[in-house]
Amino acid sequence: MTKHGLFWATACLIAALATACGASSNSGESRSGIATASADAATLTIAAMNYGGPVTVPPGAQIAVTNGDPVEHSVTSDTAGTFSVDVESKEKSTFTAPSAPGEYPFHCKYHPSMHGMLIVK
Repeated sequence: MTKHGLFWATACLIAALATACGASSNSGESRSGIATASADAATLTIAAMNYGGPVTVPPGAQIAVTNGDPVEHSVTSDTAGTFSVDVESKEKSTFTAPSAPGEYPFHCKYHPSMHGMLIVK
């Protein structure tokens, strides 16, 4: 094998090992949206007019919202004043999860048929 071929073989092996050892952070995925969470952060990806599955986070976690759709959306708690963030088309935003454990249903104030669930525990 040439030095060039050895270099690429080694690079591919390192990439494969990194992926197998947990370099990827997606812990929960749905068909049309992605909801992932770690110990202190979570990501909610809006796609195809859908929030994906429920997002489970610890109290006070920062939640990143990515809007993959060509229109503006919001993540707005069904209980007024709990949380609300607007996310422009193809943009990102963040909000802080409530500090009290519980289930927090939310919706898009621009598209009433869109609903999701934030679980704080």
